Amino acid sequence: MIRWGMAALQLAELFVSSMVHLLYGFYIFSTAVAGDLSLALNECLFKPNMNVEVKEDVPGGASTNAKGLPPIVLVHGIFGFGKGRLGGLSYFAGAEKKDERVLVPDLGSLTSIYDRARELFYYLKGGQVDYGEQHSKAYGHSQFGRVYEHGHYPEWDEDHPIHFVGHSAGAQVARVLQQMLSDKAFEGYENTSENWVLSITSLSGAFNGTTRTYLDGMQPEDGRTLKPICLLQFCRVGAIIYDWFDIPWLKAYYNFGFDQFNMSWKKIGVWGLFDCLLGNSGPFASGDWILPDLTIQGSMQLNCHLHTFPNTYYFSYATKRTRKMFGVTVPSSILGIHPLLFIRVLQMSQWHHPTDASLPYKGYRDEDWQDNDGALNSISMTHPRLPIEHPSQFVENDSTCQPLQPGIWYYKIVEADHVLFIVNRERAGVQFDLLYDSIFERCRKHVFRKTPMLPNEAH
Repeated sequence: MIRWGMAALQLAELFVSSMVHLLYGFYIFSTAVAGDLSLALNECLFKPNMNVEVKEDVPGGASTNAKGLPPIVLVHGIFGFGKGRLGGLSYFAGAEKKDERVLVPDLGSLTSIYDRARELFYYLKGGQVDYGEQHSKAYGHSQFGRVYEHGHYPEWDEDHPIHFVGHSAGAQVARVLQQMLSDKAFEGYENTSENWVLSITSLSGAFNGTTRTYLDGMQPEDGRTLKPICLLQFCRVGAIIYDWFDIPWLKAYYNFGFDQFNMSWKKIGVWGLFDCLLGNSGPFASGDWILPDLTIQGSMQLNCHLHTFPNTYYFSYATKRTRKMFGVTVPSSILGIHPLLFIRVLQMSQWHHPTDASLPYKGYRDEDWQDNDGALNSISMTHPRLPIEHPSQFVENDSTCQPLQPGIWYYKIVEADHVLFIVNRERAGVQFDLLYDSIFERCRKHVFRKTPMLPNEAH
């Protein structure tokens, strides 16, 4: 009887979680459509009487004032989108307007960290995305993907480095890309190095995995496979059907990023759809999608190959929405937590690794992973620490860590949920401006590989 009651409770929780995520997705999509329709209507009804010169947005271009400044590249997280997707909606809630030279690439929203890092490289340098022959064969997708005729920063090299700011999984994408640059992993680009990256700033970065992946449906035993009935199964089915229908205008508006798997009805037909749904083919069968990379086990596998480099500056903002009450970790607020995340904040704060499953690493303790922001555990966001802890320094006051040193992860703990600093600027209020202003100011004034020279000095 107790077992039946527990099963009913789990199904009820699954139903509520599915509806909340579905409604939120619909809200984001409808907001983007409504914004575009409103803009188009205004342009039709209120046409300007004077002639206005319009400058074309050329990839790699920059205003006169911004010329010579290293670009700041904002990298979105899971289910995210870049400039050009979802109409005029901004994933970073307009933060890109705070600086004259900011790029917001559109990467696969559900594709693996590896694939997204490859896409980011060609977005910046230009050319056709090459996922690598060995990787493509191993995971069963096309080796080549989207073509960027003009790179958004084609001069990118050691003398023209870049600042990366990544939210959630986007922070890990920047780290993997830097490691690829160090390993000279891009065919035709033998001169790449880790010094192409000047700084990496993480906003709620997914460095060491999250216990939420297990709550959403990943098996805690291996961190790779899905439970038969779970939230991620609904996500998997929805993404497969969305890609199979392959409606051009809809995919131009939002894309999960699985084009390299060729799941369109034009290429695999009805039987191919059933094959994908049954888990015999596609990204979810091979494991080449983002959720396995976000488990503790998957993150450790990635981190085994990633370094913190001595000439790059690293910063991290770890978020949390929990507190201790009578020795128990509970959500720190009700109204201050986004409805999408409240249930997960509560569940993650009470998470216990299954007793019949092997621990993800030696020394694992449930209590270390209870503080969270509704998507990631706070212990995971401060700095890379599994399987080997990287150099780090907790920052209480910015003045105490000046001058900044490269090769060290400077991190702060911020009272916020996982989506406070994205999509909806009004939720964060003044905290939004304080955060992004400090990030951009640091990139422009405090992070230099060489001592800045005066204009009349020779190079």
